[in-house]
Amino acid sequence: MTKSRYDSPAHVKENWPFYWISQINAAYSDALERRIKLHGIDIPRWRAMMSLYEDKYLSVSEIAQFSAQKLNTTTKVIQRMLNDGLVTTRISPQDGRVTEVCLTEKGDNLRKEAFVEARYVFDNSFSELTQEEIDILNSTLSGVLKKLRKL
Repeated sequence: MTKSRYDSPAHVKENWPFYWISQINAAYSDALERRIKLHGIDIPRWRAMMSLYEDKYLSVSEIAQFSAQKLNTTTKVIQRMLNDGLVTTRISPQDGRVTEVCLTEKGDNLRKEAFVEARYVFDNSFSELTQEEIDILNSTLSGVLKKLRKL
């Protein structure tokens, strides 16, 4: 095995992509949470809302997967959202053992408010990148994710 720049403690952080990914995720979460908090939303609710925005009905397991949260955390988030009138549930027409979740009108309106904040964070974070550069970044990160999920 040949030595690489990752084998030495000098400059590991700046050369380690996972360092930057974790730093970006933390900074994004902090910036977004400060803005959506004004609407009474936290990051776990935001992730659930955005998962449900693209797909009208999802199981709690699917929401957990799309929102990158643990199933038990997602279950608690959905229960709180149900109590707040932000989502409704139904039994899946395809599988009676599965409960599916859907945003209510109130939940979707709150999602719309929060999306304005998320768009602000996005626009300010990527303002110096072209759409092509963003597309390449998304494609690269998607490829890394696929490989990680195979490990």
